Amino acid sequence: MSTVTALRSDKLWQQFAVAIPYLWLLIFFLAPFAIILKISLADPIIAQPPFTPFVDDDGGISATADNYKFLLTDKLYAVTYLKSVFMAAVATLFCLALGFPMAYGIARAGESTRNLLLLLIILPFWISFLLRVYAWMGLLNNYGVINNVLMWLQLIDKPIGFMYTDFAIYIGLVYSYLPFMVLPLYATLERMDLDLVEAAQDLGAHPSQAFWDVTWPLARPGVIAGCLLVFIPAMGEYVIPYLLGGPESLLIGRVLFDEFFVNRDWPLASAVAIVLLLLLVVPIVFLQRSQARDAEGAA
Repeated sequence: MSTVTALRSDKLWQQFAVAIPYLWLLIFFLAPFAIILKISLADPIIAQPPFTPFVDDDGGISATADNYKFLLTDKLYAVTYLKSVFMAAVATLFCLALGFPMAYGIARAGESTRNLLLLLIILPFWISFLLRVYAWMGLLNNYGVINNVLMWLQLIDKPIGFMYTDFAIYIGLVYSYLPFMVLPLYATLERMDLDLVEAAQDLGAHPSQAFWDVTWPLARPGVIAGCLLVFIPAMGEYVIPYLLGGPESLLIGRVLFDEFFVNRDWPLASAVAIVLLLLLVVPIVFLQRSQARDAEGAA
């Protein structure tokens, strides 16, 4: 009898442990998502809150899809979404190109050197994100450090306009999110068995071929995790495009902020947020299903 009781107790604890993350998602993801979805189906009004109630005075449901229709008919939002996806994807590729050799070098370094290099990767997180972006403003402006050094070396005659360009946004995105690429890659590469690479080279594989046939497939989970950790926040980034890209950089984060706080059109802003969320969540779901099928096939 005591054994049965102990098994039931263990099962209850397991169910409780599993329920905690689901409860967390329910409170901090599904509930806010439902609120934003409800607001996106309302009409804007001059009131507090600035949208019509979901349930009217007669107890009926008042919902409209006009906000989503407007998003589909106005080219500004389509262009903004596409530009945001493109810039986030390019920044992710640059982070991958820079982060992979960095993570590989850290994973293969000695223990003391490895700890120091990891500290240097994590060190920027100890400084405010906003201060780091402001620092890049000081580096990139017309009379900042970069232009002053180039003119002192007589490489240029007049300052180069780095600020308020897509180039400045890319620099800010890559600098800010590079650690999010390096850390999951390092976690994957650090567990990789180097004997596999040596065995491939002993069998006649060129180092580049050994990389693509052995290292890259084993590092793929870290690559996918790093790309998601970079692409998702870069897609909705507001501070970097606003400070480094200037007022003309209409990325989706900036449009979302303006609709909420400048135009006070909360229903349209909520619709923009819902579409942005779907653009991010749906590919992740399909990616996870594809990985699950690959894992089942490998097993």
